[in-house]
Amino acid sequence: MTTRAPGRVHDAHRHLGVLPAHPFYGGPPVNPDTTARATIDQLIADLDAEGTERALVIPNYGVPDVSASFALNELVVEAAQRDERVRAGLWTSPRPQDAAHTDKALALAGEDGVTALKLSFLLGGGVDDEACRPQLDAIFDAARAHGLVVHVHTSPGAASDIDQVGRLVDRYADDVAVHLVHLGGGMSGHIKLIGSRFFDWVAAGKRVYTDTSWAIGFAPRWLAAEIERHGIGADRVLFASDQPWGDFAGEHARLLAAVAGTELTDLVFRTNFQTLHGR
Repeated sequence: MTTRAPGRVHDAHRHLGVLPAHPFYGGPPVNPDTTARATIDQLIADLDAEGTERALVIPNYGVPDVSASFALNELVVEAAQRDERVRAGLWTSPRPQDAAHTDKALALAGEDGVTALKLSFLLGGGVDDEACRPQLDAIFDAARAHGLVVHVHTSPGAASDIDQVGRLVDRYADDVAVHLVHLGGGMSGHIKLIGSRFFDWVAAGKRVYTDTSWAIGFAPRWLAAEIERHGIGADRVLFASDQPWGDFAGEHARLLAAVAGTELTDLVFRTNFQTLHGR
């Protein structure tokens, strides 16, 4: 049963689609994302149950066969064109072996309802890998041309670490909105981002955004306190559930506890989404 959240909620990051079982980390094939939704009807039912007024919906991903995620791009576009509450984020890849798939995805960038492009290095590639540079340039060029947000996964270590992913902000975020998912990723990412980098980028005029999905308990409260101390960044943080890899009720409760009773409440749960993804 889904718990209905109080107030009017806009969810800046959730997924649609069911992936094949996979033997993660050498174990048996499993489907850990137990609340994954296969259909638009199921997605809409979740939005109704939660009281979610708007949502950015991105193809589900996480298994090494990226064709499964690319195949869901047309489904998320269909969802956005069927229900005005939904905005679509297209799955893309920086890897050279996925270039043809990415070209096909970027051909959908001008479709009604598309407001974002999703980029992750979890399945390979790197920010400074010269073989990935043509795909990265193409992704950010398409975002610039269509006024889209580029969503980038962050997690500790390797190619998704904020030390690496942050170079995309340096390289592209003067004129493209870059959404760093998961608040920099884990303990190290939270401290690096909240401790200085996020505010340094905002002060420098970079179009950088983040959300608190997967955040460790201390991080949303610290982020809210630092926004107040610096006097900037309130317009750059969004609520995101990351369903089915996150938990809507838990993510909502944690962020609400950090911002309730402040001017951030409406900004993170509603207004900032509207600014990025339209009404």
